[in-house]
Amino acid sequence: MSQTGSYVFIVSMDVDPAQEDLFNEVYDTEHIPFLMEVPGVLGCRRMKTVPFQVSIGGVVMDQPAKSPAYTAIYEIENPQVLTSPAWIEAVERGRWPSIRPHTSNRQHALYKSH
Repeated sequence: MSQTGSYVFIVSMDVDPAQEDLFNEVYDTEHIPFLMEVPGVLGCRRMKTVPFQVSIGGVVMDQPAKSPAYTAIYEIENPQVLTSPAWIEAVERGRWPSIRPHTSNRQHALYKSH
């Protein structure tokens, strides 16, 4: 991910375990590449939550993997990218519309760097 964008758009969701392999294939090979063609989308990074341990105040605490499990972080030039005709077309391309019904707990957030 570059460091030139002023905004990050974060999309998080869970996916039906029976569809997880297809979800990851479509997201990586279609959905992200289509969105990367949209003017103003500068980068994308996908993540999956994992359990971990952290020490706070000298106490080690176990932290379970949180829900939603999957997160995509898109670096964008401005908020208008998300409603542009190119974005609207890209989010409906390929097999993604058939995967979307198998997702749940969808969350969206936009952050501005300062």
